[in-house]
Amino acid sequence: MGRPHSLTINGRSLSVSLDDPDTPLLYVLRNEVGLRGPRFGCGLGQCGACTIHVDGQAVRSCVTPLSSLKPEAKIVTLEGLGTPEAPHPVQAAFVEEQAAQCGYCINGMIMTSAAFLKDKPKPSEAEIREALVGNLCRCGTHARIVRAVQRAAASL
Repeated sequence: MGRPHSLTINGRSLSVSLDDPDTPLLYVLRNEVGLRGPRFGCGLGQCGACTIHVDGQAVRSCVTPLSSLKPEAKIVTLEGLGTPEAPHPVQAAFVEEQAAQCGYCINGMIMTSAAFLKDKPKPSEAEIREALVGNLCRCGTHARIVRAVQRAAASL
């Protein structure tokens, strides 16, 4: 029988029951909570597909054990960043720039960009590229992704 763990995800308080407190947060979000924004990519924290925010910081959820979170931690996933009616400026910019091709990396690109722009609201193109260097995209939409982040920065 699993131990209950209280979490705040996308502004909602909920409880999950898990046998292993070291379960990666990605598995909790996808398998226990049913969220599909964070993706399993490499499982090693190297590709960025699983990126979420924990207390406003971009975090790789595939290598973040549930046990490492403070009880008051606030988790935000792509689903909680904005809404369809009022998307976050980064989400809106990615749509406007058609920055997704296959879409697999977009969760990580958007979540990393949103956290980055919170700390650096008017970045240069070089700073954007540096911020996203740890997010892998195989489709080749890098130019559109950078334009989307620039567009979002201009709208903040």
